[in-house]
Amino acid sequence: MRTVNPQEIAQLYQFTRAHFVEYYDLQTELVDHLANDMEVIWQKQPKLSFEQARDASFKKFGVFGFMDVVGERQKAMTKRYMTYLWQEFRQWLTLPKLAITLCLFLVFYTAFSSPFVPLFLVLVFGYHAVWSIYKSVILRKRFKSRRENTSKKWMLEEMIFKQAGGAALLLMSQLPTWYNLSGAYLSNPTLVIGISLFTTVFSIYMYVSFELLPNKAEELLNQTYPEYSM
Repeated sequence: MRTVNPQEIAQLYQFTRAHFVEYYDLQTELVDHLANDMEVIWQKQPKLSFEQARDASFKKFGVFGFMDVVGERQKAMTKRYMTYLWQEFRQWLTLPKLAITLCLFLVFYTAFSSPFVPLFLVLVFGYHAVWSIYKSVILRKRFKSRRENTSKKWMLEEMIFKQAGGAALLLMSQLPTWYNLSGAYLSNPTLVIGISLFTTVFSIYMYVSFELLPNKAEELLNQTYPEYSM
């Protein structure tokens, strides 16, 4: 029975890249699928060439080719990324890190209960914005350096090093809103508690996404991709 040889496997990898599949993990999955399907096709039509069998298999993906598969993988990997994010975040809701979380909340609550709420809002969220932009630049440089050391691109790796950058832009866009609403906080204890709680949660989220997850990238990638260290 005709099978796909190593040289043809390499051609299938090139074929997936030519059809806009840039992540090695998804390329490997698609190459495996194509190779298995081609061998099934050859059982029924043994005279087909490699290209004919490949194209016959590719047509089964429909009009949009691999795009639907890429979209589904992005959804699945985003869910996995959020799972890793939550696993790290929830540690700050249990002892011993819960004590740090409570102290952080009290600091924000005291600051936002003072007569200088607008100033503290600008300082706190301004610091977060500047720090997140700085970390985004650093993480992108680290990601670029990692890419230079390997030809393989992993979807989860890109999320770990780039996903958090969106939080910086969101935060900066909301600074005027927080400042304009700050007058209401002085006379509404519920709002003081709410904004203090939000700031605490957001601060921990920023630390986890910009610091902890990137530092655990190797561990998470090996955990997600058995073939990563091969």
